[in-house]
Amino acid sequence: MLTYTPVSEAGGVGKTTTAATLAASHARAGHDVLAIDMDTQNGSLTYFYGPDYDRGNSDLDNLVRHLVGRPKGDFQDLTHEVGDGIDLIPSHNMLEDVHEFLLNEKNQAEKLGESYSMYHQLHRVLKEANVRDKYDVVIVDSAGKAGPILYNALVAVRNVVIPFEVTAKGQESIEGLDDLVDGLEDSIGVDVGVLSVVPIGYKDTRDQREILEDLRDGGFPVPVVIGDRGSLMEGSWKQQCSPYTYVEEHRDRKRDYEMETLEQFDQLARHLEKEANLETPEVTA
Repeated sequence: MLTYTPVSEAGGVGKTTTAATLAASHARAGHDVLAIDMDTQNGSLTYFYGPDYDRGNSDLDNLVRHLVGRPKGDFQDLTHEVGDGIDLIPSHNMLEDVHEFLLNEKNQAEKLGESYSMYHQLHRVLKEANVRDKYDVVIVDSAGKAGPILYNALVAVRNVVIPFEVTAKGQESIEGLDDLVDGLEDSIGVDVGVLSVVPIGYKDTRDQREILEDLRDGGFPVPVVIGDRGSLMEGSWKQQCSPYTYVEEHRDRKRDYEMETLEQFDQLARHLEKEANLETPEVTA
């Protein structure tokens, strides 16, 4: 089983777009994919795929209710089948208060002399729902900053994919990548594996080549390098579909550079699957 969450120290580097595109690639290759949206921002997987869902309706069952042990239904009923055959658990506004909810549960448990980990609740929910038996791939798109949402995601999946901005600003964070992973491991008490660093916005400048060389010299896995594909990704957001569907259904002609980008994401998805010893049933052209 392949499980991971995209993580980045910086905002605006394509964390959610990377998650959505990889989820689509895994699914189109024949895998059963569960995408979990734990991002509290509006520009999340839930908006990207646009299921008919009211994230502000507190009466609806949602993931937070399951995290705090107060579900209104079965876990499987939380899922919505969206584009490319992906099962999506949408984000909900209650995620904004999840720290308070989990802290209350922890305090109540301690009063009763029981142990309680605020950061192991997503892991518990997925285990109780037998997710491992139902899905080949689980991707959690979590909050970008450190906190209970990110920590729950990491304890549950144990692996990260790191979208990386290939700029001088991004270069400053190369040294911080090890610190980022080490800090997360210290916070949650589990080992976190880096499956891939994904340079995005690459234009093959001299400075960018040096950054890429430094990244690889640092021992980080860099199976693909993604160019600047703003129009493709913006079009996908506008149409609320994966870049694959966008090219197939909303472009009047295929553009070579966009097809190259999709091939790179497919290559990245196959790399991640291989890291998890996950056999690919089929690849959709």
